[in-house]
Amino acid sequence: MPIFLIKLFQVILSLSLLVVFHELGHFLFARLFGVRVERFSLFFGKPILRFKPKRSETEYVVGWLPFGGYVELAGMIDESLNIEQMKQPEQPWELRSKPAWQRLIIMVGGVCFNLILACFIYAMVLFKWGDSYLPLDNSKYGMEFNERAEAIGFRDGDVLLSADGEMFERYGTDMLRAIVSAETVTVLRDGTETIITMPEEMNLLDFNKDALPFVSFYRPMVIDSIVDGGAKQAGLIKGDHIISVNDMPASTWTTFAAALSKLQLQEQEGNIVNHDLRVVYDRAGMLDTTTVATDAEFKMGITVLIPYSYETKEYGFFASIPAGIAYGWNTLKGYVSDFKYIFTKEGATSLGGFVTIGGLFPAQWDWYSFWMMTAFISIILAFMNILPIPALDGGHVLFLLVEIITRRKPSDKFLERAQIVGMVILFALMIYANLNDIIRLFF
Repeated sequence: MPIFLIKLFQVILSLSLLVVFHELGHFLFARLFGVRVERFSLFFGKPILRFKPKRSETEYVVGWLPFGGYVELAGMIDESLNIEQMKQPEQPWELRSKPAWQRLIIMVGGVCFNLILACFIYAMVLFKWGDSYLPLDNSKYGMEFNERAEAIGFRDGDVLLSADGEMFERYGTDMLRAIVSAETVTVLRDGTETIITMPEEMNLLDFNKDALPFVSFYRPMVIDSIVDGGAKQAGLIKGDHIISVNDMPASTWTTFAAALSKLQLQEQEGNIVNHDLRVVYDRAGMLDTTTVATDAEFKMGITVLIPYSYETKEYGFFASIPAGIAYGWNTLKGYVSDFKYIFTKEGATSLGGFVTIGGLFPAQWDWYSFWMMTAFISIILAFMNILPIPALDGGHVLFLLVEIITRRKPSDKFLERAQIVGMVILFALMIYANLNDIIRLFF
């Protein structure tokens, strides 16, 4: 199956599951408080499928526009903009007839269900596959740093110990967040603890601008094995340490990967005639040069020494529940912390639509990756929906909180206009995000 279809199917399946579960939160709380649900819709637009069970007040539909979904509650101004209903006398089964605290619970039901779903998925992933991670003290070579990090004071071979006294445990995004926000970072250098003072203004977006990662495990390009290919024909053997490729530094896996990326870019620009690589290598302290024929992706036919290993923490079923909740809470905190970057120029241009979402999923079907990404998107949907923007759950919550505090209910006219403004904002953001995808694809 083509990669595009694999990714598309994952996106549709993931978003459908999340939308249904989100709207189910609204639906169940609405029914709990006796509010009639007129329609339960997966996706927007004109229905292409519809079903209404006998003796049911709710019509279940599937729209043609895969942008989300909604539940249409009696006595509420929402995506359906059913203004005529609001002109009729108030009925006891309508949302508008219920106390403000009940309406508030109904509005936050979707967000709560998304958070519950994310934590449940994380728990089941931990139960099934465990928690695999890279301990920071698990590499005998320490870490490798780019030029930005070296300018701050880090050195290749440093072992990260702590940030502002908080000990590091594992390599990952949480580690980078801790480094960015820290005043000081402590490393182990040549057996001695060294304190590095961090600049006042740093952010994760600056890290993404660099060609090389801010920090990664130091992995020397030492050949571990030779498979059939150009490396064998060129005379390379196990234990050779690659130093450079086509005069570009390549003594570590990070710099080697960067060199290949440059070559691939040159090929796209039409500046590559053939795929032969001029390789400088170190064998037992002696430098030598050879020419290696590679395939279309510049692969040499070697495997490289991996000087570190993953550790996996196993969970029983009952232990996985609190662990999943903790994992979900930590993911939410991290996303909220990173959200501030959206309001920067770089953050705005990084926004993406369905192509970006599709890129988050793997090219080959993998249930672990699918469920981890679905849980993460569920966290994002929960947070984004609670933002105080009209037409989102957070907009309705804001108006309800104002009503509870002031004891004055906003007029239907105000709510109608707010809903329209909110929908315009959301569609504008959606168009902008997907336009960014198009620009990144073709320009």
